[in-house]
Amino acid sequence: MKYDVIVIGGGLGGLTAGAKLAKEGKKVLLIEQHDRPGGCATTFKRHDFTFEVGLHEMDGLDARDMKTRIFRDLGVFDRVEFLRVPEFYRFVNSRYQVTIPHDPAMAAAVLTEIFPDEESGIAAYFDQVLNARKNAQESAAQPERSVGEFMDEIIQNNDLKLILLGNLGYFHDDPYSLSLNYYAAAQGSYYQGGGNFIKGGSQVLSDFLADQIRSHGGEVLLNHLVTGIKVVNGNAAGVYCKAVRGKDSNKMYAEADEVISNAALPGVLDGLLPPDAARPLEKQFEGLVPGASLLTLYLGFSKPLRDCGSHFYSTFLYDDSVKNLAGIRQNNHSDFSTRSFTFVDYSQIDSGLAPEGKSVGAVCCIDYLSDWEGLAPEAYKARKSKVAEDLIARLETLIPGIREYIAYSEVGTAKTVARYTMNPEGAVYGFAQTPFRVRQEAPVLLPNLHVASAWSKTGGGFSGAIFSGYLCAMGVLRKQSVR
Repeated sequence: MKYDVIVIGGGLGGLTAGAKLAKEGKKVLLIEQHDRPGGCATTFKRHDFTFEVGLHEMDGLDARDMKTRIFRDLGVFDRVEFLRVPEFYRFVNSRYQVTIPHDPAMAAAVLTEIFPDEESGIAAYFDQVLNARKNAQESAAQPERSVGEFMDEIIQNNDLKLILLGNLGYFHDDPYSLSLNYYAAAQGSYYQGGGNFIKGGSQVLSDFLADQIRSHGGEVLLNHLVTGIKVVNGNAAGVYCKAVRGKDSNKMYAEADEVISNAALPGVLDGLLPPDAARPLEKQFEGLVPGASLLTLYLGFSKPLRDCGSHFYSTFLYDDSVKNLAGIRQNNHSDFSTRSFTFVDYSQIDSGLAPEGKSVGAVCCIDYLSDWEGLAPEAYKARKSKVAEDLIARLETLIPGIREYIAYSEVGTAKTVARYTMNPEGAVYGFAQTPFRVRQEAPVLLPNLHVASAWSKTGGGFSGAIFSGYLCAMGVLRKQSVR
């Protein structure tokens, strides 16, 4: 079968690219190895509960946000309902409990009242994140800095630094190896556009994009794994794939004029492309490493938590061992009984994830595949149970008595992420967005093999993947228009 475009992988980047190209009249085939589209933008059901895999809050969706234009173009707003999240986040450690609003002026006022001696540093922080693009352009000739270096330059109080970087786990695991320009652009989008949750969970968005491909004459092939890219005369000619739950007879080959990879780039270079085609491409990826993964404890509750003493949508609990920014990375490698975490209470909004009278929540923290490698199945299961117990015990310090309302719990680890997304190390954000990474150009593969994923220059998270997919589609359309 011959297509205009084949998309390898059904994460948000691949879905966005496929939906745009199908809308513009291209014959699209999207191939996804999972039983549903979305990658990290998915949900799963257990009993009465729908659990959100990845989305806590989506940044932006204001007039200046590129996603607003993308969603209007693709008709997303006609079918997907976005709910405003009540506050940006609540930060808690043994010394401070601070609620950060999405409005930047209000956030600055809250922090200045608590830390009056740091007024100039707080102003410098918000100038950086609210004017990220301008500041990045003005500093283009200078060496890229890390977030940690910047924070140490402008602020003296260590707790204020921790509070401002409370949601660092949305981007990376270490402030001293995270690009300031990347962080400022992403964080600024939360402050400028607020936070939003997709009613019913992120699967609603993923399913809509998949339906857009189908409704415009394209195909979405689930439960099929791409096993190779055929290269002829330096161009991608098509892909080989097989049914995930089938026999060898279920193998197939499809041809295309253009191929888009939503798959992890390390896997494309070491597995999908023939070695002689991959080898010349490897140098541009030297020094790049996969980012961190995440562990999530999914919790179903017998009551809405907002009626049980829970008052905040998302709370970041920092362990007392974290005294300064350098302690963040060390803590992320500590035992789960002390590892800092986020708790998201979806009952604070009309999330659509639980029936009337019940609710869901999630505890989430930085995780690494190395934390789980080498464990036999029973040992793996036992360790997950221990981690769940440790996290629930610490959750009790935030919401006393919460344990009695837990009707269901399940742990997903970095190993889980790796299995369902096929990302090396279970990386959820693609390559770590270090200063070195951000200075690099966008990856270039073959003339007709494109990248639409968190592994591209736009980086990870829902926004990064969506941007990558749309920009990739526009690049394909421009290329074909000049033929």
